[in-house]
Amino acid sequence: MPYWRLSSFYFFYFAALGVLVPYWGLYLKSLDFNAVAIGQLMAIPMATKFVAPFVWGWLGDHLGQRMAIVRLGALLTTLIFVAVFWLQGFWELGLAMLLFSFFWNAVLPQFEAVVLSYLGKAVARYAQIRVWGSIGFIVTVMVLGVAVDLHGPAAVLPVLLSIYALLWGASLLIADPASVPHPEEQPGILSVLRKPAVIAFLAACFLLQAGHGAYYGFYSIYMEELGYSKTLIGQLWAVGVVAEVLVFLVMHRLLQHLGARNVLMISLLLAALRWYLIGNFADSLVLLFLAQTLHAASFGTFHASAIHLVHHYFTGRHQGRGQALYSSLSFGFGGALGTVSSGFLWESAGPTVVYNLSVAVSLLGLVIVWRWVVNDLAEPRR
Repeated sequence: MPYWRLSSFYFFYFAALGVLVPYWGLYLKSLDFNAVAIGQLMAIPMATKFVAPFVWGWLGDHLGQRMAIVRLGALLTTLIFVAVFWLQGFWELGLAMLLFSFFWNAVLPQFEAVVLSYLGKAVARYAQIRVWGSIGFIVTVMVLGVAVDLHGPAAVLPVLLSIYALLWGASLLIADPASVPHPEEQPGILSVLRKPAVIAFLAACFLLQAGHGAYYGFYSIYMEELGYSKTLIGQLWAVGVVAEVLVFLVMHRLLQHLGARNVLMISLLLAALRWYLIGNFADSLVLLFLAQTLHAASFGTFHASAIHLVHHYFTGRHQGRGQALYSSLSFGFGGALGTVSSGFLWESAGPTVVYNLSVAVSLLGLVIVWRWVVNDLAEPRR
């Protein structure tokens, strides 16, 4: 298994996320967009994540050339992003974001399927490779926070372009794994999607990411309005991902001892606690720090256990589309709806109300997992 080549791809992919998630909203605010417009623009990459992964997942499952799709997506993302340097109006910037994010969001689900193919039966070790994406996020968010304090939000543009180019370069070094023949009698993917456990699992993933909408879209803006510096905001983002890194290092043990279903429930409960702390105690740096450590649960343990279940539910030729569905419905549809809704409510209802809604959404996801998601062996819950 080409550990370092796979890890380097994750490093650059999530380094790009370390630019977009914490700082893109600040860049849009510097262009004088209001909260509603920022929410709509920030939702575009998430909305394309709803469509793009399934389109490219279908191609990957049928053509089998997943890394060719990854390379093409990374290259087109880089080329299209160049236009953002000159576009500042709502519609033209929105169109550019729509185009480059459509190809960028084609990349990760296909690459996840490649990584899982390399891992084979050792899927519990996925987190040991994925952790390098978290490290890339941390490095970027820390360094760029200082740069934005010194040079303003426009510093995000050349940094993000460079990272996209490096991502494309990393993709050139990775080959598709040896193909494993799929059983000819494998039923269609609709037979998987009709299972109540799969429906409940995907619904919980949607709700978890919908609860993240206020965080991804407005956390940096919220912290800035409270008087925190860009450098400190970057450090708070980094604290969350450091916690994520630490939990990834022991994730395979957590899955072995607790099982994916129990990890999902714990993650949703701690996500609700995190949003409550941010929404109601944002004036306390100590509690903000505690809330950020809970990123280990609201993203880290949830995502790793979700990948484990996707790999279990969607096998053989369905694996690429299974990864795409997970990404589309959670990070795509869930994230987009949560971000747009937060944008409409942010100025009228206020941050506390928005984050308390995130609490409610996360707890609803917890109930769904408890009631309908089955354990790792796909046996009915007693």
